[in-house]
Amino acid sequence: MALQYKENQSLAPPRATDPGWAHGTMVNGGRQKIKCKYCHKIFLGGGISRLKQHLAGERGNVAPCEDVPEYVKVQIQQHLGFKVLEKLKKQKEANGTKTSHMSYLQDREGDDDEDLGPLKKMASRRRGKNILEGTSNRTKRRKRQNFVASRNMRQSFGSQENIELADVAVARFFYEAGIPFTAANSYYFQKMADSIAAVGPGYKMPSYNSLTGKLLNRGIQEARDYSAELRKSWEVTGCSLLVDRWVDGFDRTVINFFVYCPKGTVFLKSVDASDVTKSAEALLSIFDSVVQEVGPKNVVNFVTDTSPSYKTAGKLLAEKYKTFFCSTCGAHCIDLMLEEIGESDEVKDVLAKAKRITQFIYNNGWVLNLMRKRTGGRDIIQLARTRFASIFLTLQTIVSFREHLHQMFTSASWMQSSFSKQRAGIEVAEILVDPLFWSLCDQTLNVAKPLLSALQFMDCPDKPPVGYIYDVMEKAKKSINVAFNDKELNYISHLKVIDHVWQEEFHSPLHAAAHYLNPSVFYQPSFSSNKIIQKGLLDCIETLEPNLSAQVMITSQIKCYEEAVGDFGRPVALRGRESLAPATWWSLYAVDYPELQRLAIRILSQTCSIIRCERRWNLFEHVLSKKRNRLEQQRLNDLLFIHYNLYLKERPIETTKSWRTRGTLDSVCLEAVDVNMADWVEDLGTMEGEDLSWMDVTVPHERACGIRQGNDMDDSNDSTDDRSSDLTKGS
Repeated sequence: MALQYKENQSLAPPRATDPGWAHGTMVNGGRQKIKCKYCHKIFLGGGISRLKQHLAGERGNVAPCEDVPEYVKVQIQQHLGFKVLEKLKKQKEANGTKTSHMSYLQDREGDDDEDLGPLKKMASRRRGKNILEGTSNRTKRRKRQNFVASRNMRQSFGSQENIELADVAVARFFYEAGIPFTAANSYYFQKMADSIAAVGPGYKMPSYNSLTGKLLNRGIQEARDYSAELRKSWEVTGCSLLVDRWVDGFDRTVINFFVYCPKGTVFLKSVDASDVTKSAEALLSIFDSVVQEVGPKNVVNFVTDTSPSYKTAGKLLAEKYKTFFCSTCGAHCIDLMLEEIGESDEVKDVLAKAKRITQFIYNNGWVLNLMRKRTGGRDIIQLARTRFASIFLTLQTIVSFREHLHQMFTSASWMQSSFSKQRAGIEVAEILVDPLFWSLCDQTLNVAKPLLSALQFMDCPDKPPVGYIYDVMEKAKKSINVAFNDKELNYISHLKVIDHVWQEEFHSPLHAAAHYLNPSVFYQPSFSSNKIIQKGLLDCIETLEPNLSAQVMITSQIKCYEEAVGDFGRPVALRGRESLAPATWWSLYAVDYPELQRLAIRILSQTCSIIRCERRWNLFEHVLSKKRNRLEQQRLNDLLFIHYNLYLKERPIETTKSWRTRGTLDSVCLEAVDVNMADWVEDLGTMEGEDLSWMDVTVPHERACGIRQGNDMDDSNDSTDDRSSDLTKGS
């Protein structure tokens, strides 16, 4: 338990040892003004003791915390139990001394009674009786308190042993059932443990029949209720229909269909497309059936990946209905930009050398330990939502660890090791001391960083990205210009790649219209319209509003928006341009222009990127299986429906808390690394001699190597594992 309390030690007073400091921070450097890290309530006075009472749920002096995790609450309660026992022990020792002194005084009073008169003797006896009765009552209370404290102590000691036994039991279940270790990152993993703990001893886990019967039925109903709740908003905000294509190692294809709206994303179904994935006509038939299920009048944007057959089928679908747009996934397009940039000779050479560094480090236990010791337990491998984003993020991490790696490969420990004399070790050391390598890394990242930032923005949980993507991409190109000091010769080829992908793959009239209707962009002094933006706006008016009279009204009302007339010009509307989501701003300040308001809300409520969910191919085996029982197939489809919608329901909460995943992803474990970066840690068979086994490798720093988005490289957010902080083991 004590290891956990190191997490926020930097926010505690110097030499602070009280475990309560792991769960609160000093405000303005004062011990008497403390902020709870869970509910963010600030306590004035009472110090860390008051915070612990707040966390433990002790009523009286302070209100209990409603947001504290159950395991933290239990730990603090146990800690306070130890404190009470220690205090009672000291009181008992002190009371023992006082009791001896009282007996001496009573003996003295008894001796003196003989010299007192009858009244004084009676008063003395009465006083002595009261003292003895009071002492007896206090002794009884102390015995009761000691009994309770002793019981708490036994429970606390027992619970520490039980925690270890529980950990082993959970681990055995994972190992025996073959559950992927990444399942420990599930939002519901800790919630399951808390619920079981709340029931107490004797809880019986649900049976196979319960899991496949009544509990599954309940889960289906909850998922359907979630889906129905989101559907209610589609008529007002419209929705984006997302097509996510997955291909496994046997070239089998599964298409997942999702529907996005500002309230959340819902999973519809999965389809086996292995036999039709290259046929635009066959895909069109599948896409058409899904549009009918969602409702053509609700769809505003149909989003696919960059595969030619999928793009063609999407365009044919949009031409058939003429009431919505088809666009390609923004994340795929940015990944395509990064991929093509990586094909240039200089960048390809840089990435090959970076890959050689990670392959060497992650296949040698001793070297990996030495690296993690130098970097404070942090990892080089970084995982993002796409392959090339992961690659360039990993390159960015290598550059940020430049000094650590240089010191590592020039240290006495390295020089004295056998690895420094091996061919692979010599090759990597030469790369890391080569100034040209680092110079080319910097130039490569000057191009990649702005694109990674754009990719991060697409996952923003607060505001639908379609109203910003046009501006974000323009700013990305300007950032590249600035990074190269406007020396066009050094970056013009990369800008051509970005422009080509944008124009040929990504650009949509919807993006242009959303750019124009976004108040945080439009009212900026630097905003300027052009022919592409104007035509995009007109295309959206004609496509999304089929009524000609309404189209005329919209074009006449746009002038009021441009000149900030009426409610558009209210002081509160001026403030809201930056702080509010664009669609929310229109819903508040465009009530006098209902036709334009409806159009703007439907445009600005869309996404331009496919939601990525963790791949669970074992769940898709039933979709791809050719031998099926009809009833069992229905149940398995429902299981998939629950699986995705549980994830999607909690996704906004998780992404709001952090851009990274919960827990540590061990870059030695290919399950955690996933297919995007598996080749960056694979064994090339160049290792010579003996080395440490995987069991001797240092555990990576908690949350220091999780999935990152964009250029989220702020080391100040790193903290130790809640359950383990041994960063230098085996180093």
